Amino acid sequence: MRTPPALINRYKWYEIVAIYCCIALFLTFVLSPFVEGFLVSLKPLSQLFSSPYRFWPEHGSFEAYRTMWVSVPGFAWYIFNSFLISGAVTGIVLVLVIPAAYSFARFEFRGSSMLLGAFLAVNMFSGAVLLIPLFRLMRSFGLLNTYFAMIVPGVAFLIPSAIWLLRTYMMRIPRELDEAAYVDGAGYLYTLRRVIIPIAMPGIVVVAITTFIGAYAQQFIYALTFNSKSEYMPLPVGLFAYFGRQEVIWNELMAASFVGIAPAMVVIFFLQRYLVSGLTAGAVKQ
Repeated sequence: MRTPPALINRYKWYEIVAIYCCIALFLTFVLSPFVEGFLVSLKPLSQLFSSPYRFWPEHGSFEAYRTMWVSVPGFAWYIFNSFLISGAVTGIVLVLVIPAAYSFARFEFRGSSMLLGAFLAVNMFSGAVLLIPLFRLMRSFGLLNTYFAMIVPGVAFLIPSAIWLLRTYMMRIPRELDEAAYVDGAGYLYTLRRVIIPIAMPGIVVVAITTFIGAYAQQFIYALTFNSKSEYMPLPVGLFAYFGRQEVIWNELMAASFVGIAPAMVVIFFLQRYLVSGLTAGAVKQ
């Protein structure tokens, strides 16, 4: 049987040109802030406010990447705190979400649709709206100025979206696999652990990456409200504390920001195979 042509070959030449022009325009808007931020980190501070403004740095260097370690004492510790908090949030979310998503994907029980709708409603609330109730709750449990003050809210706000994402992936797994395991005498937990989780690993990796990124992005508002000790500060609050007191040293701030996100980008780069396969799962009907 003749193989159908690739989807891109079905377009006329001017349609292909228009598609690539749109992609290039989209990437320009998305990547321009990062390119500009990186170029700012290479410029001397005197060139940042020169007139006329020069996009490309003259006599650019990586000096800001060296001096930022002096300007921000404890910079490495702030990065460690950020990854510790994000990693803890990701681990707890996965432990809670995997069995919950399996239950919603496989079992019909009263109120399941309403409960899933409630999960979506939780995501409609901004974290800033609930800061005062959360602050009182953390104070009553004695969690202020601890890692848990930033871990607990992160877990609470990221669980709903993680359940929805992983549930959709698990619904794609054939039920016949569960039934075959039940016939062999396996229980629900054994089936989940030995059958479902290995198959759903790409989806679990996607949930882990999105949860990690979400936890990393939410640290600023929680750490600024629930923590006042430098030993528990994550990277965003640490940079804010040292670059926002009297003046902003933009080249060092940009350098510190790129160094802070570099480890996360390396992890995502090596897991991108699972990320792409997990995000595209279910896009084609089997």
